[in-house]
Amino acid sequence: MSKETLFKIAFVNRGEIYELYAKQIFQSDLYGFIEVEGFVFGSRAQVVVDPSEEKLKSEFDGVERSYIPYQAVLRIDEVEHVGVSKILPAPGSGNVAQFPGMPPKVPR
Repeated sequence: MSKETLFKIAFVNRGEIYELYAKQIFQSDLYGFIEVEGFVFGSRAQVVVDPSEEKLKSEFDGVERSYIPYQAVLRIDEVEHVGVSKILPAPGSGNVAQFPGMPPKVPR
C-alpha cells in the first residue's frame, strides 16, 4: 500500500501567513513561481469550526492550481496527515503600514 504524498506550505499573502495542505507542489513554467495543486482541507464532519479554515476553504473553492511567488514562500514540509489550514497574522503586521516601494511620480 503506497502512501499519498502530502505537503504543508506556508506563504505570505496580503500581510498574513497562509498555511495550506496540498497534494502537489512543483516549480512552475512561469519564472519565479511555484505551482500548488490539489488543496486539501480538514474533515467537514468536525463539530468545532475554525473560522480561518472556513475563510481559506471559501477563498480557494474552485481553484484548481495556484501560482505563488518564490519570495512569498516561507516553508514547505512533506507531512503524513492533514492538519488544520489556517491564516496567521504576520509578525509586526499590527497597525504599521508598509511604505510603498515606488516613489511618487513627480510632475514636470
